[in-house]
Amino acid sequence: MRPIARVMLAAASGLFLVTPGPAVAAPAVSHAQLPTMSAEPNGVQAPFAELADGNTGAVRWSRQPNTRTPMGSITKVMTALVVLEAGNLDRAITVPQAIIAYDRKYDGSTAGLVPGEILTARQLLYAMMLPSGCDAAYPLAEAYGPGQAAFIAEMNATAARLGLANTHFTDPSGLPAPTGHATYSTPADLVKLGMHAMAQPVFRDIVGVQTYHQPAGPANRDHVWRTTNLLLRDYPGTVGIKTGSTDAAGTCLLFETVRAGQPLLGVVLHSSPTSDAVAESDARHMLDWGFGPILSLIPIP
Repeated sequence: MRPIARVMLAAASGLFLVTPGPAVAAPAVSHAQLPTMSAEPNGVQAPFAELADGNTGAVRWSRQPNTRTPMGSITKVMTALVVLEAGNLDRAITVPQAIIAYDRKYDGSTAGLVPGEILTARQLLYAMMLPSGCDAAYPLAEAYGPGQAAFIAEMNATAARLGLANTHFTDPSGLPAPTGHATYSTPADLVKLGMHAMAQPVFRDIVGVQTYHQPAGPANRDHVWRTTNLLLRDYPGTVGIKTGSTDAAGTCLLFETVRAGQPLLGVVLHSSPTSDAVAESDARHMLDWGFGPILSLIPIP
């Protein structure tokens, strides 16, 4: 029987030998082993962006990383983090009547909640993070503040504790505040926030699913919540995180993808005034560049 031919791939970082046999987990790839074709990713339209090593936080590439700018519903990452750190995710929360005026005032995205429904905090986190429900962010803030003002104060206190010096919150969902003061952050701060949030197992589980079905119960309607983060569906290895979009912020995306054990975490802000597809395309360009040609050949489990 003739020997089976072995395929060798030559690269600047060494030789990769591919032979038949049982599948094994790919080893983690160091920062130095990630080859790139150019000095920076091509085709990124976002004026504010950053890409970092998801293990160490080392910045791979950035554009205006410390410029303050609106971030839309990426705000909900901090809202979720405050709730998770407070705990008691099985507590029952009644959806208040006030969500109707709250969502309508700024045409906020919703999870289809109706006043009077009773859901757990955990269920509301799915409603907030997948379809980007402002109608879920509001009752979470009301319950955990308690009240909006106290909750927003805790969001800002958490930002200060995490060293996010260029981040400020005025609303738990990312909608414009009635006073006109803006919620803002920077690419560098949002990458730090994303890394901290993704280190929380419950948060990681929530933002990593594409669809969540909440069956009808004695006090709630039937809901099917689908993620707005299409990178989860379209780019193999993506494990989160969150989209954002308002008139002031344009289309934004905070994302993490893992290839061959190497996570890359990045953000794009104001990729386009209205097109989520442009933000997704920006993220793709950054990830393709960051992982390089060799990692792109490694099969994704």
